Amino acid sequence: MKDTRMAGKRLGERHDSLHNLVHREIRAAIISGRLKPGERLVEERFAEEYGVSRNPVREAIRALSSEGLVDVSSRKGAHVAELAPEKVQEIIEIRALLESHNARLAARHGNPETLKNATAILERGKSAVNAGRHMRLRELNDQFHEALAEANNNQLLSEMLGALRARSALLFSPDNPDRQARNWEEHAGILEAIVGGDEELAAERAMAHVLGAGEAHLRRVRSVSSGSERELPQ
Repeated sequence: MKDTRMAGKRLGERHDSLHNLVHREIRAAIISGRLKPGERLVEERFAEEYGVSRNPVREAIRALSSEGLVDVSSRKGAHVAELAPEKVQEIIEIRALLESHNARLAARHGNPETLKNATAILERGKSAVNAGRHMRLRELNDQFHEALAEANNNQLLSEMLGALRARSALLFSPDNPDRQARNWEEHAGILEAIVGGDEELAAERAMAHVLGAGEAHLRRVRSVSSGSERELPQ
C-alpha cells in the first residue's frame, strides 16, 4: 500500500477529474503487475489510499471493467480480470494483425522525429536487458509500442492497439529473462524494417513478434497448470 497522505496529495495536485486520475493509477497497477489477476479491488481501500471518496473509485472500476481489465460480479465484487487461455489466444491473434498493420503504416509514413524517439526507447530497453533490470522492461515495452503507434498516422488504430496492449500486458512478463531478451531483439528488427521503409518486412516481423510472445506466454501458463516449475524452451 502506498502512503495515503502522499497518494492523496499527488492526486489532488493534478488538474483532471478525480475518477480519471484514480483510473490511471489503478490501471497502471494492473498493467505493471502490482495488482495480480484475481486480486479483489476494494473501493474503501483505494479511497483511503488515494485520499478521495468512493465515487471516483467506483467510476474508475467501471471504466476498467469496460476495458476488460476488471471483472465485476454481484457475488464476488470487483477483481482484476483473469484471462482463460482461449481468451488469451483470441487477443493474441487480433493484436498480431493490428500490430502488423501498424508497423506497415509506420514504415510507409516514416516520421523521422517519432522514429528517433522509438530508437531511443529501443536503446534504453536493450540496456535494461543487458543490466538485468527486467522490471523496467514492461514500461519500456509499452513506450516502444506507443512510439510506433504514433508513427502510423492512424488515430483509431492507435486507440484500438492501446486497449489490446493493456489486456495483453502479461504476455511480456518481466519474470522470463530469456523471452525479454528475445522481445528486444525482435523490437530492433521491427524498427530496422520501419526505418528502412520496408512495409512488408515490418509487417511480417511485427506479426511474428506478437505471435511468438503470445505462444511463449501460453506455454508458460500450461506449464504452471500442469504443475511443472521448469520454464519450457522458447
